[in-house]
Amino acid sequence: MTKKQASILVVDDEFAVRDSLSHWFRKDGFDVHEAESATDALKALDSQSFDVALVDLKMPGMDGLELQERIHQIDPQIGVIMITAFASVETAVRALKQGAFDYVTKPIDPDELSHLVRRCLEQRSLREENEKLRETIDDLVGVSTIVGESPPMLKVLELVRHVAETDATVLIRGESGTGKELIARAIHAASRRRYFPIVPLNCGALPGDLLESELFGHERGAFTGAQYRRKGKIETADHGTLFLDEVGAITPKMQVDLLRVLETKEVTRLGANRPTKVDFRVICATNEDLENAVKEKRFREDLYYRINVFAIEAPPLRARPTDVPLLAEHFRQLFARQMDKRITSISPEAMEVLTAYDWPGNVRELSNAIERAMVVGKPPVIRPQDLPVRPAGATSGPGDSLLAVEKRHIAEVLERADWNITRAAETLGIDRVTVYNKIKKYGLRR
Repeated sequence: MTKKQASILVVDDEFAVRDSLSHWFRKDGFDVHEAESATDALKALDSQSFDVALVDLKMPGMDGLELQERIHQIDPQIGVIMITAFASVETAVRALKQGAFDYVTKPIDPDELSHLVRRCLEQRSLREENEKLRETIDDLVGVSTIVGESPPMLKVLELVRHVAETDATVLIRGESGTGKELIARAIHAASRRRYFPIVPLNCGALPGDLLESELFGHERGAFTGAQYRRKGKIETADHGTLFLDEVGAITPKMQVDLLRVLETKEVTRLGANRPTKVDFRVICATNEDLENAVKEKRFREDLYYRINVFAIEAPPLRARPTDVPLLAEHFRQLFARQMDKRITSISPEAMEVLTAYDWPGNVRELSNAIERAMVVGKPPVIRPQDLPVRPAGATSGPGDSLLAVEKRHIAEVLERADWNITRAAETLGIDRVTVYNKIKKYGLRR
């Protein structure tokens, strides 16, 4: 963090002290804001963020120690340096125990204070770099965090722990946006295969021929445009985990080929004569009713039993409303780091809107809502007007069922998107297949 980027809040009831400190640090290129009381400082913190706060210990009304505590409640990352003319061991120890970076005594030595501010900024920068490094390491090893403390999610976590110790094939079921891939990654990260890759493939996103090539690979010249030999996803997952999302969307021919691969653990590239042995684990996910697909002869019964060895249900977000605040805060922190935006909290009013909403698009829709709020919102707080969802009661009347509310909400989004399915899916936080299913389910028409 450079000086040009750093901002300082100077809080002192003496004009001469505020004026001197502001002059020193503005001359050094800092963005400086003055406050003559703790009340003024809290107002300033409500409208913008600061890197360092220089706080006088003795002030009328709220003193410096109490203000320091309030500052860290608002933003724990702000470095607080106490300024006092009444230095004592007791006050120094208390300030440091409360999280102050350091303290200086009046009369203030400009060089000493400048040195402290530089050290404080360097420490903050180091903390941020360490946090980014931890995130990078987690991404590299495929570790993902499942956020949730509700009974349905605790049950999922227990199942993840049990099945991760085995090589059993897992079928994760649930609505779109419920975090099925996150559960798959958690299983992989807790398994003995975690030092090898987890290879995801969305079976519903590719046409049959392309999916076959992606899954099994091909030899040079196997088909028009196949200029090079290429490993498929199955071979890439050797010693690791293959994650097949939307497994119910694969064609009947692919179902036969996949069943053979799962049973033999051998894959034959398109255009090849010999199979290749592959050691991999399979985790599948679907938002389809596979039992019904089996009855309708759209999905092979033998493949269904082969992939449904151990089932995990990913609960919809409406079934775990107590997790909404945890998830919202998780996404706020995530997007704050990604956008380098100093929005440090979600207001109680905004959180009330989030917890009252039904989330037809589940966790993905909540993630999109927080990301949008981070884009349009002004630091340091997300407010109700920043959210793309309506408060409870805004879209429903007395006697409306959840299905009626969902139908009306999807219809409104489709109209706003001019029935562009891709745009509507992005707004709702669900995939295009789910949007089509909802249109069919509710009989929606343009």
